[in-house]
Amino acid sequence: MNRLERDYSSRRKSSASSRGQSRSSDRSKSSPATRGSGASRGGAGSRGRGSQSYRSGSYDRPRSGSHKRKQGPDYKMIAIIGVILIVLIACIVFLVQATKNGDGAEASEESVTETAIEQPVTVDGVVITGMNREEAKAAILEQYPWSMTIAYGEETYEVTDLMAGKVDLLLDEIYAGEPKENYSLDTSGLEEAVAAEAAAAAAKWNKSPVNGSIQSYDKESGKFVFAGEEMGFAIDQEKLAADIQSALEERRFDAVIEATGSEVQPEITEASAKELYKTISTFTTTTTANSNRNTNVRLAAEAINGTVIPPGGEFSFNGTVGQRTEAKGYKSAAAYSGGEVVQETGGGVCQVSSTLYNAVVRAGMEISYRRSHTFEPSYVTPGQDATVSWEQPDFKFINTSKAAIGLKASYADRKMTVSVYGIPVLEEGVTIDLESVQTETLDPPAPTYEEDQTLQLTEEKVKSAGSNGSRWVTYKITYKDGVEVSREQDHTTTYKGHAPVILRNTSGVVLTPEETTTGTETAVSTVDGMPEDYVPGETTAAGPGGTGEIGPGIPTTGDGGPGTTTAPAAPDPSAATTQAAGPGGPGAAESSSAQSVIEPISPHPGT
Repeated sequence: MNRLERDYSSRRKSSASSRGQSRSSDRSKSSPATRGSGASRGGAGSRGRGSQSYRSGSYDRPRSGSHKRKQGPDYKMIAIIGVILIVLIACIVFLVQATKNGDGAEASEESVTETAIEQPVTVDGVVITGMNREEAKAAILEQYPWSMTIAYGEETYEVTDLMAGKVDLLLDEIYAGEPKENYSLDTSGLEEAVAAEAAAAAAKWNKSPVNGSIQSYDKESGKFVFAGEEMGFAIDQEKLAADIQSALEERRFDAVIEATGSEVQPEITEASAKELYKTISTFTTTTTANSNRNTNVRLAAEAINGTVIPPGGEFSFNGTVGQRTEAKGYKSAAAYSGGEVVQETGGGVCQVSSTLYNAVVRAGMEISYRRSHTFEPSYVTPGQDATVSWEQPDFKFINTSKAAIGLKASYADRKMTVSVYGIPVLEEGVTIDLESVQTETLDPPAPTYEEDQTLQLTEEKVKSAGSNGSRWVTYKITYKDGVEVSREQDHTTTYKGHAPVILRNTSGVVLTPEETTTGTETAVSTVDGMPEDYVPGETTAAGPGGTGEIGPGIPTTGDGGPGTTTAPAAPDPSAATTQAAGPGGPGAAESSSAQSVIEPISPHPGT
């Protein structure tokens, strides 16, 4: 080796040694062990700063604050975050799966709808091979369109499409599995639907016959005017239904079916009606001598007189008589309103409605709305009254006859009479009557007090003694040739009694008769049929349980215990005319508030 080669080799070794020492020094500096112990594995030249403590023969602790201990990881927070991530991932997976399932269902439906039939399939001659469900339905409906109608004269009735549902059911069967080669539309099981269509078409042209009957009232002659019968017409529904069914079976869904019918004779001709009509019931009550009240009774009777109610029609007292006003001639008379005696225009007309009620119920009519008075009437048996006021309460009944009925009402000589004119509803020999029985006597309400300074401070004086209330049960009794054949409880009624009125002096001052103001005494007004000498609060001999007036009314439905008054005997059911002056003579109280609805009652007291 020459000199140049030796120099080059020496330089390479020196360079490699330097690089080795440098790497060793770097490792010393970065190694914790080296930094902590100060040991130098690479010789003196490779010792780090930590080796200085060993050189001085002592260990130097790092200064406080110069190095901070590194905190470990927060495992609790990591766990919480992990749980949240797991839940979120699960939700995402669930939503993705649900979406895939939904898409699959839709795809399944679409596939069913869009799937075309490859094999030959025919429906009543319509080839649906190669068609999906909707295309097949359109092809069938095009071949068999629905436009069936029923015609009578120049008028037509469009029959409801009866085959649309059948086509859908057939296609469901075809496209749900392996189809057959030939199918036919099913027209069976439509009998009820066909009959309903026939009935609907018939209703358009049917006309009920009109029986000969009364039509109006001639006030001049005081007689009802008869009208002739009218022929009816009826479509032959049985034949019409058969024709519709035949068209269905023959696949003639666009057929025009001709309806046929015939005239219908009325049951009663005008000639026979004149023979059949008669007065089928009459009821009379007695009024008071109060001129104003009797004027009101007369006007209401005149408003009802001559009224004709068609078969099945409903009569309304308020609808017929109308509002009782001074312009119509009605007078102011005492009446009850909320349990108080008031002067009311038209007071007293309740006697007309109560008389009418008794007449029509005995004629066999159906009572549709009736309410009793707040207090016992005396012109009819308690429990057999019908109060009215404008606009409520009203009195209503329905004509149950197959022909029109007429009402005749009159007032004369303090007699109020209502008659029903028509063809008898009840069978020959059958009559209906009402019977009311008092079942309980009720204590009077608590007394009321009035100041009278002419009395001594400790003195009390009875102005009116008050009266008891009562409960009544009313029966509808049917007789056959005068013999009772049935007894039905129709309704119950509770009437209020009078509160005693007591005079007393609580002012602390006693006046002499000279110191009192004198004036003309005002007589107590007659209250809707009360006797002229009637004083509110006093018991009179007006019939079982007495009569009277007191405070606000209460509902008059309810049962009671054993009665204390014997019920009046039932009138002779065979009599054509019933005259009722009420238990104990004329007089009754009218209420302007509804109190009792006629209806079946509960066997339990107080209902």
